[in-house]
Parts: sequence; C-alpha cells; structure tokens
Amino acid sequence: RRLLPLFLGLFQGALLLFFALFVTYDEPSAQAEDANLVANKVYSTFPFFQDIQVMLVVGLGLLLTFLPRYGLSALTHNFLLLNFSMQWALVLLGLLHHFHHGQVQLDLHKLLISVFAAVTVLISVGAILGRTSPCQLLVLATCEIPIYLASEWVIINCLGVLDVGGTITIHVFSCYFGLGVSKALFRVGQQPPHPKETPTPRSDIMSLVGMLILWVFWPSFVAVLCQPGDAQHRAILNTLLAMSASVITTTVASSLLEREGKLSPSHLQNGSLAGGVVIGAVADMAMPPVAALVLGSLSALVCVLGFRFLTPLLGRKLALLDQCGIHNLHGLPGILGAVASAVVVLVAYKDTSGSHFSQQALCQAGGLAVAVGVSLLGGLLTGAALRLPCLAQPPERLCLDDSLYFKIQDQEESPGLGSALEEGALALKE
Repeated sequence: RRLLPLFLGLFQGALLLFFALFVTYDEPSAQAEDANLVANKVYSTFPFFQDIQVMLVVGLGLLLTFLPRYGLSALTHNFLLLNFSMQWALVLLGLLHHFHHGQVQLDLHKLLISVFAAVTVLISVGAILGRTSPCQLLVLATCEIPIYLASEWVIINCLGVLDVGGTITIHVFSCYFGLGVSKALFRVGQQPPHPKETPTPRSDIMSLVGMLILWVFWPSFVAVLCQPGDAQHRAILNTLLAMSASVITTTVASSLLEREGKLSPSHLQNGSLAGGVVIGAVADMAMPPVAALVLGSLSALVCVLGFRFLTPLLGRKLALLDQCGIHNLHGLPGILGAVASAVVVLVAYKDTSGSHFSQQALCQAGGLAVAVGVSLLGGLLTGAALRLPCLAQPPERLCLDDSLYFKIQDQEESPGLGSALEEGALALKE
C-alpha cells in the first residue's frame, strides 16, 4: 500500500532535480531561416506525435480491456506506465547520447524517441496483464528501458539495420522480453483457465473499439521517423494497404477456423493490426504495392493461426503464459517483417551493387537475432527480479480484478461482490 506512492514519489522527485540541473530547451534561432526551419519541423512532426499519443493512451488502453473485471486497471496502468517509461527513457537518452557541456537540450524528436521506448514496456506487459502488482510493472519498466535502448543502439547504429517502423527494434524486442518475464515469473505448470479470464460482450466491444483507434492512427506510428517526401509517402500508403489486407484475411481465417463460420473477437482485435506490425521494416522501401498487400495478408494469417494453435501448444509444452497473445500480434508478424525486409533489400535493388545489398540483408537477419536474444535474456533476468516478495505479486485467486487496487464506488450495490471483497481483504492481510 505504501510502496507504490513511495516508488513514484522518489522517482518524480529525482526527475525534478535532474531537469532543474541539466535539462534545457534549444536556444532560440536568431536567423529567420533557422526559425522557419524549426517551425516547419514542429508543424510536420507534432500531428504524427498526437496520433501516436491517441494510439497509446486510448487505443492500446481500450484494447487491453477484454478482461471483464480488469478494465479499470488495464486503462490506468497503461497510462501510468506510458508516462513513467517516457520520463525514464528521456533521462537515460539525455545521459547516454545528448549530454553535452553539462546540459541536455530537449526537443520534440527526443521526446518522440522516449515515447517509442515506452511502447516496448506497454507491449511487454501484455504477456502478464492482470497477474502482477503496479510495483512489479514499474520495476519491469525500470529494467526494460535501458535494455531496449542498448539493443536499439546496437541494431541501428552498429549493424545498420533498416527498420523505420520498429518491426524489429520495438515489436520483436518487446514481445520476447515480455515472454521472458512471464516464463521466469510464473514457474508453475499449466493451470486451468482463471474464472475471470473469460471476456464478456461488453469487454469485447471495448477492446474492438481500441483496435479500431489503433488501426486508424497506425500509419502515423510507422511514418513519423521517415524522411519527409517520397519515403514518408510510401510508408503511409504501404501501411494502409497492409492493414487493409490484414482485416480481410483475419475475417476469412477466423470464419474458417471457428465453428459454424462464426468470427472470434480475439482474432479481429489482434489480426486486424498485424499488418501494421509486419510493414514497419519495409514501409519506406521501393517495393510494389502488391507486396504490402501480401505481407498484410500473411501477417494476419500467422496471427490467427498462432491464437488457434500455437498459444495452446506453448501453454501445454512450455507452461508459458501469454495473457494478451503478444507473441501472435507482435512476435510472429515481427519475425515475418524482418525476413521480408531482407528479401526486399535483395530483390528490389538486385540491379545495383549486389554485394552491398547482400551484406545489408545479412544485417537485417543479424538485427533480428540480436533483438530476440537480448530481449529473452533481459526478460528472464527481469522476471526473476520481479519474484521478490516486497513487490507484492497478487495471489492467483485475486488476480485479474480491479477491486484489489481501486476504490469501486458502487460495490455495495453490485451483487456478488461482497464475498470478493472479503476474500480480497483476507488476501491483503496475508
């Protein structure tokens, strides 16, 4: 009860001190040409930045509300982790890459990069959603951000991987980091489904609304770091084509796999977004439009098949918990996108400097290997740290429930909550 405010209070206090001593804004431009250049850069970037904020705060938050008794926690913890991780990434980025003459000059681009770092935390948490305390989530974010920044620096700066939309650096990394945390944190065998896991029509509708918001704004996430002009234009078009194809393919695959041709809400909530994951590594490359459609269809297919077959198999064979199915939405399409980027590099530029592009294709594969290896190792170590008793992991019978962490105003009026409250009080006492 006291660890969460103490943790956040100390963190915010330290951040205030850091900003007071070291952080400043860029000096105002003296020349009119420089001032116009800065203004144009802000006006071209900030609309994309706003779209990304809506994606993360509203879209992703609502997507996680498919658990009927954990919606309030999913929305709030997602919002809290976004702000915590963004500030922590901003500090680390300033110290590691932008600390010059005792000062860190803050601008919109640095803030955008810190938000991208925070995205990895929000995705990784999906593997253990509802089964961890807020303090455990904050410790996870504290550990994951520096590991991500190191991995991203190696992949982009050392290997020279092309990944403008974060397919490898964000989606693959965050997926396997979350799965590593889950495997290390929950060391028990497969258990029967938790009674609070089954979605209701209302929770499925809320999650579908979140998917729709993410679907609409996803092109901004992919294109924001592209070079303005043709590359950014291609990235937007390719993302729209891939995501449109993923919607159609998800509907077809779900109808064929489910009984009586009915559609699965979980398939629609995730498969419709798979095209946005797969296209990030190739979005700005010179490839024909049909390639974006093919990649979107393939990503949706592997996502739906993953939910139908692979997730139950991993649960049985490895006792691996993946609450939100992040392996199906981020891991499998991310690997597909990494492979596609190597193929596009070889095929699209086969007529010029073949040896150079063969080397680039190997770099794409190397980046994928680094992302998977570093994230799994970091996730396993972080999951082991989250097992500390002081971090107050909720007992199995009380997880996936808002009443453990939030004051619910109409508890007395809601039927069936009396026993749950008594059970919660007993567990907190224990």
